[in-house]
Amino acid sequence: MLGGIRALAAIGPRDAASRASDRAAAYVAGRLRASGYRVTLQPVAVPAGVSWGVRVPAGTTVDVVADPPGLDPTKPHVVVGAHLDTVPQSPGAEDNASGLMVMAEVARMTRQQPGALPVRFVAFGAEEARGGNGTLYAFGSRHFVAGLGAPERRAVRGMVALDRVGVRATAVPVCHVAGADPSLADAIRRAASRVAATRACLNRASDHVSFERVGIPAVRIGSVPYAAYHSSTDVPAVVDRGQLARSGAVLWAWIRSLR
Repeated sequence: MLGGIRALAAIGPRDAASRASDRAAAYVAGRLRASGYRVTLQPVAVPAGVSWGVRVPAGTTVDVVADPPGLDPTKPHVVVGAHLDTVPQSPGAEDNASGLMVMAEVARMTRQQPGALPVRFVAFGAEEARGGNGTLYAFGSRHFVAGLGAPERRAVRGMVALDRVGVRATAVPVCHVAGADPSLADAIRRAASRVAATRACLNRASDHVSFERVGIPAVRIGSVPYAAYHSSTDVPAVVDRGQLARSGAVLWAWIRSLR
């Protein structure tokens, strides 16, 4: 996982409307194809705005959607996602190369040992806010959800967003949206109780919110505070191998528990 984080961070800042973001999408798509998934790129329009104090242009990004062979999206399944983009001044090792590479590793494991429910893995474009006092964000996941028909929405039994999962901590955050049913977060924490310490939290600042808004149970894994957040110092050295492994173990335990 660290090798992939280094590769993504080496691309540099990856604003959603940039060529660097396209390079990151191609890299993640390649990893998922190599694991045996059918990968499609869904274009997503993003507006101009201000991202973390820096003006950013309008443009197009993509959602990288990886489906296991034979997936019927109208039948029960779950979705695991992580965002591709960074703020304009950050190489984004923790935010969010960490989430992307944990997702890629768990995707590889899931193809080798499929569980009872299929898993769709999605690298979402344009998660970072582009204005609106931090409210104009998660464009890629909103686009993905908007493209689901009613039968497909009903078929999604739960969604997990992996966002900032590599900074060392005593526990893995498992967060749900304030006011939402915490049942999915509780189920994940129960499934992971033998593999890693977790903690409950509230969070509405990642791609899980797009799913929760349309009635799909959704959770964010990750969000440990760190000094390099949204800065040029968010480099691979801030990421801890052990925390990556624990975050992946939490997700894997939940996937294996699904019936």
